[in-house]
Amino acid sequence: MLLSGAEIIMECLLREGVEVMFGYPGGAILPTYDAMTKYPQIHHVLVRHEQGAGHMADGYARATGKVGVAIATSGPGATNLVTAIATAMMDSSPIVCITGQVPRGSIGTDAFQETDVTGVTLPVTKHNYLVMDVHELPYIIREAFHIARTGRPGPVLIDVPKDVQNEKIEFVYPEGELTLPGYHPPKETDHKDIEAALELIHSSERPIILAGHGILMSGAMQEVRELAERAQIPVALTLLGKGAMPEDHPLVIGMMGMHGEAASNYAIQEADLLIALGMRFDDRVTGNLNTYARKAKKIHIDIDPSEINKNVKVDVGICGDLRAVLTQLLPHVASMSHPEWLNRIRDWQEDSDERDILNQQVDKLLGAQVINDLWKFTGGDAITVTDVGQHQMLEAQYYPHKRPATLITSGGLGTMGFGLPAAIGAKFGRPDEEVWAIVGDGGFQMTLCELATAKQENVDINIAIINNAFLGMVRQWQEFFYEERYQATPMFNPDFVRLAEAYGIPAMRVTSRDQIEESVQFARSVKGPALVEYVVEKEEIVYPMVPAGADLDAMMRRPKPGEGK
Repeated sequence: MLLSGAEIIMECLLREGVEVMFGYPGGAILPTYDAMTKYPQIHHVLVRHEQGAGHMADGYARATGKVGVAIATSGPGATNLVTAIATAMMDSSPIVCITGQVPRGSIGTDAFQETDVTGVTLPVTKHNYLVMDVHELPYIIREAFHIARTGRPGPVLIDVPKDVQNEKIEFVYPEGELTLPGYHPPKETDHKDIEAALELIHSSERPIILAGHGILMSGAMQEVRELAERAQIPVALTLLGKGAMPEDHPLVIGMMGMHGEAASNYAIQEADLLIALGMRFDDRVTGNLNTYARKAKKIHIDIDPSEINKNVKVDVGICGDLRAVLTQLLPHVASMSHPEWLNRIRDWQEDSDERDILNQQVDKLLGAQVINDLWKFTGGDAITVTDVGQHQMLEAQYYPHKRPATLITSGGLGTMGFGLPAAIGAKFGRPDEEVWAIVGDGGFQMTLCELATAKQENVDINIAIINNAFLGMVRQWQEFFYEERYQATPMFNPDFVRLAEAYGIPAMRVTSRDQIEESVQFARSVKGPALVEYVVEKEEIVYPMVPAGADLDAMMRRPKPGEGK
């Protein structure tokens, strides 16, 4: 076939199984947009800001496990993608971003809308390309998808000059096995490492599994559950690991880390063995590294060799696909029991229950109540997509997840504005699922322009704004550590209900807990986007909290009733 570079892009996307792409046109990418008219099989979603395109591709990827695709023009179009690319990089989300570039002869001349996007994105992509020869374009696209989805997934960017998009060649789709020098995702595990891990597991009395995002990406949920049940090992979850095991399972003891469950943090500090599965020991999980889990031996299994011994020195480090490693390990794991250890953890959990705000009499509407009631009235079965801040941590605490890939959130980068566009992408990926974007009033306003995208596409998502009229998490830090000097955290907000209605989106406002069930029924009744504003207590605090740099078990706890503030 004689095809232009633009048509080659579309042809290759079709052969990679792409069904939807998210983007915004401009001069340098216009040949590819023109080529889209010949490929109606791929649905293009017009976003209102390129950052939204990247987050939608990311949400789609996390919801489906497929590669998400975003497309933008050169210069500001490409640089507007950077935050979304960095978000995907930090959370190992497979997306491919295609950007237009000025013609080859203009590169380096400071031409209109020229930016060195490969240079800009080098630190936040798994790999990137500048296509200087149209003959290489089919191979580059195939490589990009392969790199994005294999090994530790991540974002790949392809920058295509406008004249490359216009140039025509005889197109032959590259078949056969890819050979990429220097790119070798691990495949096999040394049996000696398996034996060393088994020895630590069988000799431990206070083991704990640290369940991370890698479990979901490798599809190792059943293997992790089998390991936990056979050896009776409690399981603590990272934020992105939620859903790795059903949270109503008796061995799951909740999220760990800065705003994790007290029982999980105490257990980590008292354990004699940590089994870290597909997680990277980031600072929000460990607290003070010098005092982190000092009593414990450590096993770390991860597909990325750079993560092993990076932050925490381990006794057994195994680099490999988690599911493959556990498949090797499990036949040799003996049945075990740790009744004293599990009883001790239950005591910590009972202490937390006494402190839980849901078990106390409160007159004001709280974010915790909203999240927990959303869990109750959705049957705990919705896909929730959050922004970043207090509402994100409350979701992690008060919306237990039973299934994998039902919590989509920005963990590593902590990107405000992620929630709404990522929810749109998730709904495109799983159209039969109920999707709730749970956002704060601050983060929502960073990408609220995507309400127009949701309306234009009639995307059936429900948007829950937890409105406390503050940048809530920053305000909480100001309360604890800056003597309540609330500099730049009080928010002037629009009337969110009227704002939604201006976009033609049905909306309602909730000010008391007895309205929450009605609001869920209202949102579900709308065939298309719906918005609910929950006006909550302004100075709510998310407990527990490990201050930055403090020991993991040095948590600020909610007082028990009668203890005072």
